[in-house]
Amino acid sequence: MAKVKTSYFCQNCGYQSPKWLGRCPSCGEWNTMVEEIIQKSEPEKGRWRPASAGPNIAARPKAITEIDYSEQPRVLTPDAELNRVLGGGIVPGSLVLIGGEPGIGKSTLMLQIALNLPGIRVLYVSGEESDQQIKMRAERLGTNSANCFILTETSTQNIFKQIENFEPDLLVIDSIQTLQSNLVESGAGSVSQVRECTAELMKFAKESGTPVFMIGHITKDGNLAGPKVLEHMVDTVLQFEGDRHLAYRILRTTKNRFGSTSELGIYEMQGSGLRQVSNPSEILISQREDALSGITIGTMLEGNRPLLIEIQSLVSIATYGTPQRSSTGFDAKRLNMLLAVLEKRGGFRLGAQDVFLNIAGGLKVEDPAIDLAVCASLVSSYEDIAIPASVCFAAEVGLGGEVRAVNRIENRIAEAEKLGFKEIWVSRYNAKGLDLDQYKIRVRTASKLDEVFISLLR
Repeated sequence: MAKVKTSYFCQNCGYQSPKWLGRCPSCGEWNTMVEEIIQKSEPEKGRWRPASAGPNIAARPKAITEIDYSEQPRVLTPDAELNRVLGGGIVPGSLVLIGGEPGIGKSTLMLQIALNLPGIRVLYVSGEESDQQIKMRAERLGTNSANCFILTETSTQNIFKQIENFEPDLLVIDSIQTLQSNLVESGAGSVSQVRECTAELMKFAKESGTPVFMIGHITKDGNLAGPKVLEHMVDTVLQFEGDRHLAYRILRTTKNRFGSTSELGIYEMQGSGLRQVSNPSEILISQREDALSGITIGTMLEGNRPLLIEIQSLVSIATYGTPQRSSTGFDAKRLNMLLAVLEKRGGFRLGAQDVFLNIAGGLKVEDPAIDLAVCASLVSSYEDIAIPASVCFAAEVGLGGEVRAVNRIENRIAEAEKLGFKEIWVSRYNAKGLDLDQYKIRVRTASKLDEVFISLLR
């Protein structure tokens, strides 16, 4: 008879303890230790094994020069945004985890990918919805594919039996928290179940070369549910972000063993599914007819993609005591630093003013290249003088009030020119060695903030 034992797992980080503890020694969280029953069964029961698997042979060390390597081509999907986020397409044998809030569109995105992959057999395993519900979503997407097969199952033992018979080219799991392995006696969604099921899927992906996409739930803090080791096990972690009450969604990479972690893809949620936004700068810049003070356009980089974003600010006299400092999508400490620079180096009396700053479109920006745009927006609102809509900015601001150079200025200028801007302000140090005659847009240079404000607000 199988030996049964219990252990305590931290639901936050996965720390295991033989006895209950009030506080987890690993992550420091209180009251997160939960008792789970662990049953040691036969080692191969319920696990995936290739059809030709023979007796287990211990692996031997190899010299790195003895290892045969041939780069396998990536699988390009019809979704250019997903290809960019993954680093150029789906890598064979990769394990990808997609997380996001409930109702954000994770299942819609994966079903849309599964239905539109040409010539690839996809097995879509759902533990949350019935096959009729998935068919209803497919009808709403307006796409049908004879290569997309649906399996509603939660037992990994039954899933791997179907995989051996079906031999899919791509596997989608919706979601990893609903799967249950017979090697562990705890309930679905527990730390031990999530870890064991992920380990089995990872073994299947690496040995068979089949890419696996897993959908994961998140906690109320926005982190992926389950042990932190889950993110270490997978090859790629994608975060699907956005307000579910708004139309636009952002697919962001937080880990990628096969590409950059600074790429993002932008989608628009429509009644017929997710639409790729190939030119996100157009949706991040409002189409306004009247000239308004406090609105400027700055350039930022997300991975290899230049974006032009709209910065909105409101500066008004503080009538309720202590002046307020509020920012949405921009670091509040950096905002306070820029306000101090404007007051000390520019002579603007902002100490008794309420300051509100907003990055349009719901983006969170960390690129220092929008510093000059933020300063121009604040001064424009303070002086109540509108900055022309055909002007944009791409420069960092230092504590001495100097306009500093930023990286990849050519890409930023080219993006501004493509969107029809007539003028862009950059650092004078960026202009060194730059052929300004190749651009139709007028490139203005400055080394101090005063030069920019005298030209724009005179």
